[in-house]
Amino acid sequence: MRGGFAARAGIGLLIALLTPAAALPQAGPGTHASGPKSVGVIEITKEPVPYTVVLPGRAVAFEQADIRPRVEGVVVDIPYSPGRQVAVGDVLFRLERDSYAAEETAAEAAVSQAESALEAAQVTLQRYQRLEGAGVTQETVDAARVAELQAEATLKSAQAAQQTAQLNLDRTEIRSPIAGVADVPAVSIGALVTAAQTDALTTVTRLDPIYVDVAESSARMLRVRERIKEGSLTPGERVQMTLTLENGKVYDATGEVVTPGVLVSQTTGTLNIRVKFPNPNRDIMPGQFLRMEATLGTTDGILVPQRATSRSSTGVLTAFVVRDGTAVQVTLTDAGSHGDAWIVTDGLDPGDRLIVDGLKNLRNGDAVTPVPVTIGDDGLTHPVDAASAPAPAPAAPAQAD
Repeated sequence: MRGGFAARAGIGLLIALLTPAAALPQAGPGTHASGPKSVGVIEITKEPVPYTVVLPGRAVAFEQADIRPRVEGVVVDIPYSPGRQVAVGDVLFRLERDSYAAEETAAEAAVSQAESALEAAQVTLQRYQRLEGAGVTQETVDAARVAELQAEATLKSAQAAQQTAQLNLDRTEIRSPIAGVADVPAVSIGALVTAAQTDALTTVTRLDPIYVDVAESSARMLRVRERIKEGSLTPGERVQMTLTLENGKVYDATGEVVTPGVLVSQTTGTLNIRVKFPNPNRDIMPGQFLRMEATLGTTDGILVPQRATSRSSTGVLTAFVVRDGTAVQVTLTDAGSHGDAWIVTDGLDPGDRLIVDGLKNLRNGDAVTPVPVTIGDDGLTHPVDAASAPAPAPAAPAQAD
């Protein structure tokens, strides 16, 4: 009995294992076994949005001078301190000056000699002019006049030589032509330098203010002009420039356009624009790569948090909105970004409820329960207190056509 019962039980278990289980009902599209999914939503509004473009840039010194000698000599003194501010005319290098002092003295003596010769020629001419016709011929007077002119020319030549000698003597003190910060000297005391040599002795750089050169696409400039022409972009009174430093911090001063681009590069298709920024603390150094944001004006658009959107590999921007209790995926058209939001010009209407939370595994057509939320400064969503939420405004009466 027990053996037969066990045999029948074993046969029944084998049949149960081999028989396909009854198919369970599958959740249809847009449904969940646990019911509608709760999602955080914000209400879409339309507002004037600053139209900002991001441009790559590089810092360039406001003024920079390579210091080179204009006379030959041995360096005998380097009176400046590298890295310190120097003023216009400050002495940076002193060269041996004895030979140039001797040349200046000789030139001064030559001037005195030429002055004496000119004075003698003038006296001779005056005497001959008084005696003309009384033992002195016209030919003699003319010769004396020529001698006076020659003496004047000799004096001017000597004076020019004296000025050159004085300039060479003065140039033994190499001075800064601009105010700025002097770099480390490339020579030391005792080095022999030559006039107009290719290697600079040092470099003086003015850092305040400072230039930032940026490259703007000529194609985008044309699009901006077209938008201004058609009225979708309202230009501001001036272009506002803000700078982001290499450490990610936003610079606390705005820039001023100095030179707008007028020539398009044949290789990159961009225009170079120079912007001037104050730089009292030397936060910006020449050669740094920077990022600049230029606010060109305002445009009527909808700010959509980037966290609520996704962009496909083909560049299509999409988001989810709640309509009739379901999640509907919409395609958006954007006109750039502002902060951490896209400026959307098409695809959403004021009053739409945009899903910003609960997007994981969300599909088009899923049943959802919208929960009003706000996005804080920390980037996180926070529920809206229903008691403090403003009551919906009454519908406006229809207007006659």
